[in-house]
Amino acid sequence: MTNETVPPIRTTEIPARVGRFTMRFSSTPRGARLARRLAGNRLETWDIPYDSAAHDDIVLIVAELAANAVRHGRVPGRDFRLTLTAVGPSVRVEVTDARSEREPAVDAPSGGCDSGRGLLLVAALSARWGWRPRGDGPGKTVWAEYQLPYTERRTGPRTQAGRAES
Repeated sequence: MTNETVPPIRTTEIPARVGRFTMRFSSTPRGARLARRLAGNRLETWDIPYDSAAHDDIVLIVAELAANAVRHGRVPGRDFRLTLTAVGPSVRVEVTDARSEREPAVDAPSGGCDSGRGLLLVAALSARWGWRPRGDGPGKTVWAEYQLPYTERRTGPRTQAGRAES
């Protein structure tokens, strides 16, 4: 037996996440807020912590797509649907509304306008995004895929506290 310390080995892992969350919300500002809050809660249960950049980015994508569904895709008496799907290193956000005649498009906002930047944010934060006609009735689904950063785990000699040395 030698008294040498083995240097820590860095390994890059893809998080082993698999999960799905689907819920319908009223097409109101209150429904959009609730969708954002429940999405944040679900991300936490999938080990995407509240204080992480990934959590904040995904919740912002949900907020923008839900707000667009309420503002541009609302049909009185019809809900919108939020679906989150986590598979490995990506989280897919889908928001389905009831209007199919208004196609989402990224436009440059006018200088003095307080709105019109939602899809620009979605495009900037997501790896890719798009839309498709709704398959189960009138309307459309707008989706965005977010790539989670790889996690680094150190393995090596343990300290007395049980953590790997840096």
